[in-house]
Amino acid sequence: MSSTRVVSYAAVLALALAAGALPGQAAEPIRVGDINSYSVIPLYTGPYRNGWRMAVDEVNASGGVLGRKLEVVSYDDAAKPGEAVNRAQQLVSKDHVALISGTYLSNVGLAVSSFAKQNRVFFMAGEPLSDAITWEQGNRYTFRLRPNTYMQAAMLAREAAGLAARRWATVAPNYEYGQSAVRNFQKLLAVKRPGLKWVAEQWPQLGKIDAGATVEALAEGKPEAIYSALFASDLAKFVREGETRGLFARRAVLSLLTGEPEYLEPLKDEAPRGWIVTGYPWYAIKTPEHARFLKAYMAKFHEHPYMGSVVGYSTMMAVAATIRRAGSLDTDKLIKAAQGLRLTTPFGKVVFRAIDHQSTMGAYVGRIAVQDGKGVMADWHYADGADYLPSDAEVRKMRPAD
Repeated sequence: MSSTRVVSYAAVLALALAAGALPGQAAEPIRVGDINSYSVIPLYTGPYRNGWRMAVDEVNASGGVLGRKLEVVSYDDAAKPGEAVNRAQQLVSKDHVALISGTYLSNVGLAVSSFAKQNRVFFMAGEPLSDAITWEQGNRYTFRLRPNTYMQAAMLAREAAGLAARRWATVAPNYEYGQSAVRNFQKLLAVKRPGLKWVAEQWPQLGKIDAGATVEALAEGKPEAIYSALFASDLAKFVREGETRGLFARRAVLSLLTGEPEYLEPLKDEAPRGWIVTGYPWYAIKTPEHARFLKAYMAKFHEHPYMGSVVGYSTMMAVAATIRRAGSLDTDKLIKAAQGLRLTTPFGKVVFRAIDHQSTMGAYVGRIAVQDGKGVMADWHYADGADYLPSDAEVRKMRPAD
């Protein structure tokens, strides 16, 4: 009898130790790695961090995941792929995280995705928009939340197809995101409007645009319409110089991301009226999902949400939902759980497609207007990401076998 009790207690003790807790002790938290360009692009990544912090607080307040709290270990990648990989290695080998999330720039996201593949680590990419993350360089360990450049370019190509313009110019930052954004727009618009002429293109270095020279070069091509993938300080300089030199007069302009408050608000009353953009009109969305998110975010941070806020929040909620569905921190089980995962975000319900690990999150499309001295999106609609994705057959041609 006595020996049976000893064996039973030993078994219970072993199970408790394996679970990371003893009777009366709280279980060890689940550690999630986060990597982002916090010091270099605070305009976006600051709200992104607020978003995931709110998600973590909500998850933990409701009991955590698998009976354990979430704990985020966060690092700055300085917007450098090499630094991001070093931080990913640190998260895995020293901080012992269950998985990695985040990144902003496309080249950084691709570097962390490659690390995830080589080291068999689950990676939930939040922001990087490169198509290659889930297609040409896709791998079984990487999933992505935001609509990629192909999807957002397709949204604008649909708008552009209704314009009379036949002579087009493009301007985009000279790295993977910009190159992909232009390539996709040209390809998709050419299908809808054969015979268009691409009369000028400019590829400024990210963060170092010579706006005067860029505007002058585009004007020399005498385009009837312009497609832009600029953002942040490059966008602001381009808008101001273009307005000064009359580049946008009597020309249609379509622009990725420009309707996002991170990039639109700094322009104030200089916001370029009439541009057709993708963005986030937080002040006008009345869906129940967004109303709940807006109320909670403003109560917590005493400011309105930004696009980064939505992405940070949704990324961490996707992480929690994946772990919950997997019932485990085993990487293979996390991958299986994330394939086909359905998630409610502030933009509504999305699905992470099993075939390419791309979420169906969409974007808002509309025109820029100026109200009360600041830029806003007007005449907008929500473009469901599921309507702008290539077919399974097309994905199989692009994506390498796992």
